[in-house]
Amino acid sequence: MADLEYTVEDGIGTILLNRPAMKNAFTFEMIDQWAEALRSARTDPAVRVVVLTGAGGAFCSGVDLDDFESQAIGPMPLKSALTDRIHRVALALEDLDKPVVAAVNGVAVGAGMDMALMCDIRLMARSARLSEGYIKVGLVPGDGGCYFLPRLVGMAKALELLWTGDWIDSEESHRLGIANHVYADDEFADAWRGYARRLADQPPINVAMIKRAAYQSARTDLRTALDLISSHMGVVRSTRDSAEAMEAFRGRRAPIFEGR
Repeated sequence: MADLEYTVEDGIGTILLNRPAMKNAFTFEMIDQWAEALRSARTDPAVRVVVLTGAGGAFCSGVDLDDFESQAIGPMPLKSALTDRIHRVALALEDLDKPVVAAVNGVAVGAGMDMALMCDIRLMARSARLSEGYIKVGLVPGDGGCYFLPRLVGMAKALELLWTGDWIDSEESHRLGIANHVYADDEFADAWRGYARRLADQPPINVAMIKRAAYQSARTDLRTALDLISSHMGVVRSTRDSAEAMEAFRGRRAPIFEGR
């Protein structure tokens, strides 16, 4: 079996990190496949939502240090390894207008936690735990932790977690706003699939424009944000999905969306 598996079924694209013996630590080869899966999902009309999860009892323990150190010796090769390969996942996610859900089924450490943070939604199994962890091995957060974490929990708490590498459990993650929902371990697989199904059943154009508007509005002023959403409204209202949603609402039936 491949170390990373990407499958598409019934509107849901699933990226499975599949190195359970290594707690799903990722290699450069996996990163290349990961970024390619996200690029494929971006233009594939069969994909309406993307889910990232791990095999076995872990989500992701970060980068495989042996693989990393064998290919990134010296300051510039190390910088290039991050910029040209590992960071491509974050940039591919930024370009993806479809919902991305991290189904955190177990421990997520270092870059593994960062990979969860850069998704739109995080669902956690009750036994799952998170740690930035970099400082414990003499490193700095190399995969966006210093960008994503403060935006979720605020600067002071983010710095505490980054400086200490402390573990936080699923309940604390939920309290801090990192996890959207926490589910019992034995219900987790069904729970995240049901959640993804709910998102996949929404009108895809509307979902994409809501995501785009929300992220862009976080970086701009009110007038620009309102101008953007007025344009989005004009486009969305002209689609078949919009008409179908209105007809279904008035007829008290479930809508059927085609993405047009």
